[in-house]
Amino acid sequence: MKISVRHASHPDAVRGFDTETLRDHFLVPTLFEADETVFTYSHIDRFVVGGAMPVAGPLKLDSSKEIGSPNFLDRRELGVVNVGGAGRVTVDGAVYELAPRDALYVAMGSKDVVFESLDRREPAKFYLNSTPAHARFETMKISIGQAKAVHLGDPAQSNERTIYQMIHPDVVRTAQLVLGMTVLKPNNMWNTMPCHTHDRRCEVYFYFDLPDDARVIHMMGEPEQTRHIVVANEQAVISPPWSIHSGVGTRNYTFIWAMGGDNQDFTDMDFVAMDRLR
Repeated sequence: MKISVRHASHPDAVRGFDTETLRDHFLVPTLFEADETVFTYSHIDRFVVGGAMPVAGPLKLDSSKEIGSPNFLDRRELGVVNVGGAGRVTVDGAVYELAPRDALYVAMGSKDVVFESLDRREPAKFYLNSTPAHARFETMKISIGQAKAVHLGDPAQSNERTIYQMIHPDVVRTAQLVLGMTVLKPNNMWNTMPCHTHDRRCEVYFYFDLPDDARVIHMMGEPEQTRHIVVANEQAVISPPWSIHSGVGTRNYTFIWAMGGDNQDFTDMDFVAMDRLR
């Protein structure tokens, strides 16, 4: 298990960040390494983002000093999305087969969580998001077909997309974790513009389905002090509650958004008028 720690940054400080410092604080450049679990622990809402890529054999979800409990999920809940080949997650003896783009919610108090690939030549890539939890709910698999699909956007604005609400109050009960997947249609490159903030919760964006030579320009920062991070395939950005979070790609892409904070209301957003942006 590999884990790194990120501390929260005040918006006044972020105004003075150069490109390298901005990336050091908010970009998660590596999530998948063969036969490793790789985590980033953010002090923003105590959010943990990571990846597990089992190739030679199964990988167990271990705890660490940073997590602060004997088992990773003693006081946490976990969202898993498979973005690689077919895989399997075993939770306290219960087996869940995850095809590509299937999700799994793992309840607080689960002890033994094991990740496996069904074919080492096409290993599974389990994208992981974890938030603190105050209550135990039911571990549940959510296939992309079971997700709540919301179709949004307009080709004239290059943002036609489908939002799949997967770990969401309308689909599965959780303590605070909310997670979904947004798929942009071909020739559509913008997401979430006009943009918004939500000061009551943070959000993590994970971008994938990008060729090696494609990039997403992730917009962040205060509305009047915008910044950007250039993001490659299978990288993530941690977005503080005070920051906008939007992006445009050199081509269409898919991203997973995950949130933790004071509430689970997906529509609880503070919209930003276009004339405020600088």
